[in-house]
Amino acid sequence: MALVCRQPGWQSERMSDWFLPEQERPWTAGNLVVPHVHGVDYFARLVQVVRATNPGDRIFFTDWRSDADERLADDGPTIGQLLAGAAGRGVEVRGLLWRSHSAKIKLNAQENRHLGAVINEAGGEALFDERVRRGGSHHQKLFVVQRQGRPQEDVAFVGGIDLCHGRRDDIEHLGDPQAPPLDERYGPQPPWHDATLEIRGPAVSHALDVFSERWDDPTPLDHRNPYRALVHRSARMPRNPKPLPQRWDPPAPCGPHEVQILLTYPAKRPAYPFAPQGERSIAHAYERAFARARRLVYIEDQYFWSEVVARTLADSLRREPALQVIAVVPRFPEEDTAVSGTPMRLGQKRALDLLQEAGGRRFAMYDLENSAGTPVYVHAKVCVVDDEWMTCGSDNLNLRSWTHDSEVTAAVVDPDGRLPRELRSTLWAEHLGLPRDDPRLADLDHAAALWADRAAAPDARIRAHVLRPVRRAVELWAAPAYRILLDPDGRPRGLRHSDKF
Repeated sequence: MALVCRQPGWQSERMSDWFLPEQERPWTAGNLVVPHVHGVDYFARLVQVVRATNPGDRIFFTDWRSDADERLADDGPTIGQLLAGAAGRGVEVRGLLWRSHSAKIKLNAQENRHLGAVINEAGGEALFDERVRRGGSHHQKLFVVQRQGRPQEDVAFVGGIDLCHGRRDDIEHLGDPQAPPLDERYGPQPPWHDATLEIRGPAVSHALDVFSERWDDPTPLDHRNPYRALVHRSARMPRNPKPLPQRWDPPAPCGPHEVQILLTYPAKRPAYPFAPQGERSIAHAYERAFARARRLVYIEDQYFWSEVVARTLADSLRREPALQVIAVVPRFPEEDTAVSGTPMRLGQKRALDLLQEAGGRRFAMYDLENSAGTPVYVHAKVCVVDDEWMTCGSDNLNLRSWTHDSEVTAAVVDPDGRLPRELRSTLWAEHLGLPRDDPRLADLDHAAALWADRAAAPDARIRAHVLRPVRRAVELWAAPAYRILLDPDGRPRGLRHSDKF
């Protein structure tokens, strides 16, 4: 059954104290937000929403990696078939795909090139967007569907799930049959944990703003680079995007949730016209939320490194003697070689040491495994603070995501507190192997003890996260590799080497 906004008239008299001031980032009340945990759930909704579109409707999306042949269900369709089918029946389909690097280093150029060609051949318009800071990426995962004359059915998906191989997994965590390249300890079909948000209501218009600003950027898509121009031609992509159509009115209020769309853009040359000094509202929003935290910060994150980022949490742990912080991360880096894995572990170890020093047993980091004992790759980017403020998006807790790459996340407040609490409880029930109605899931004050107890159980699906030490001699090269390659700083020059964003 389609999810449609049917309850006009929701009002909010004032901005939530959790949100950034409206002059920095706008916010909206009256939204209906539904979390989708696991790629299977998200992909099923995406198929349902896109198949319901008619001629004249619109689909706008951004992605870090998109595989045209990724099956969205066991029997299809693939993402290429879904979007080409929509374009072929008269739906306006436009996409911004990160061009990425050569496929020789196992990144995304070939995959994105294929999807772009599929969409363009069907009558849509997909573009490679390499307008990033040197060494950076467009990491946003955003999908907006607008229904002509039916704004109550407009929807935006904002989260961490790319339209690519590896993401179609479920609560059993047996992995996507179309497996991505990952460290061999995750097995031939790596288990994958991820999440995204489905948003309806006025916030859809703010999500669309993110796409429109990037699309309308006058900087040449190929930066006048002959190789990139050749890549564009091979994918049948235009060098310059067609103008976007006239905007439709935003959807009316339809639910109880307040939403603030948050962004990261680096300071770069040529500058983004919509962010001349870059944008770091994601960093500012986390700083504000961590400063307000009193009882519990729960985090699921792909990386969780950077001392600068960790210090924002460490300050809160020192200030609030009852505050607990629980983080869930992957057990191993995606490529745990001596060259790539060592700098990753070093960055995470420094952040972990800083937080343990500040919070002692009030800070704990865990990783996951499935029933067969295979570690689960945690790709989700979720944060819940005091069961009052929550985020889900493309950003990770590191300097790269807070300053250097393009990112988009949705911060959500439910005046009744129900949605953040239900999302956290759903995730904990899965990870801790507890019934959804277990009263311990609601007890924030004893969260650290509950996780430690469940980690010690014989049937545990969680383990205390353990990092191999990095020898002092190795740090001589691993530390600069971490700072320069893995976690670069995209702030304006005056803010670098500081704790300010």
